[in-house]
Amino acid sequence: MRRRKGLSPEDRDLWSRVARTAVPLDPKRKGQAADLPQLSDLPPARPAASLSVSPASAAAASAAMPRFRIGQGAGTLPAQIARPSTPAERLAQAGLRMDAKTHRKMSQGRMMPEARLDLHGLTLSAAQPELMHFILSCQASGLRLVLVITGKGRGDHGPLPTRPGALRHQVPYWLHSPPLSAAVQQVTAAHYRHGGEGAYYVYLRRFK
Repeated sequence: MRRRKGLSPEDRDLWSRVARTAVPLDPKRKGQAADLPQLSDLPPARPAASLSVSPASAAAASAAMPRFRIGQGAGTLPAQIARPSTPAERLAQAGLRMDAKTHRKMSQGRMMPEARLDLHGLTLSAAQPELMHFILSCQASGLRLVLVITGKGRGDHGPLPTRPGALRHQVPYWLHSPPLSAAVQQVTAAHYRHGGEGAYYVYLRRFK
């Protein structure tokens, strides 16, 4: 049904009565209702421009958004939103700096650590001096393979030590930083029989 243009006679009469009661802003102007513009004289409103998106832009935006379905597991997430790697995974990707045969035996849990340090439950400020004293003392005593226990933590995947499990992320950093880096030859996640990813094998350099 087409919309009728302009005002009906009843609407014009109503508008005229309302216009007679209007007070002009300029008191010097003494106009009548006839001086006021009629609604029918106003230009029609222009329709708002619709937002158009080209098919190429829509396709590019769709390709940039990763597809995700309800119930999709973390193992099937796209690479750009995959979970961060754990300290054990980063250590496994590091280069080998010791005898390959000895490293294989150590990784398989077929070598018994000669000493162990349990840092589980300690704060970072308390754990660092304990770790430094332990590593340097063990190297001075001629030990080669030691075990450092940190605990796995709960739901920690970030690199910053600000949550439970911070030691799990921080201990490898300390071991690869001075002064311990001069004493440490290789750091590897422990075999499950010695604590798994909640502990580290630390293979020490020979004391000079």
